[in-house]
Amino acid sequence: QVHLVESGGGLVQAGGSLRLSCAASGSIFSINSMGWYRQPPGKRRELVAVTYSSGSTNSADSVKGRFTISRDNAKNTVYLEMNSLKPEDTAVYYCNAVLRLNSGSVYSNYWGQGTQVTVSS
Repeated sequence: QVHLVESGGGLVQAGGSLRLSCAASGSIFSINSMGWYRQPPGKRRELVAVTYSSGSTNSADSVKGRFTISRDNAKNTVYLEMNSLKPEDTAVYYCNAVLRLNSGSVYSNYWGQGTQVTVSS
């Protein structure tokens, strides 16, 4: 069984910063990617940023230049450094990992429980 545990959400004023962390634990054979999605109130879940085992990353245009994703492979942990936060960044942020449990299994999606980020104006 795999668990993704997120931390670091909270309330911050516009222009402020937050750092999210997500640690994956359990019987993990390999991780293809880890990333962050968010779901603003009344809207669909959207990609924020993702990092792949190759080292490459991808992020939404709305956060480029403000958010930075990084990963500690030894700890199976992904981080999201969020700077210059705006009220429109308010959302529940979900950690995602695409991983497999053993060499014979396929890669599957796993999700954290979500952490609230609220940016006040």
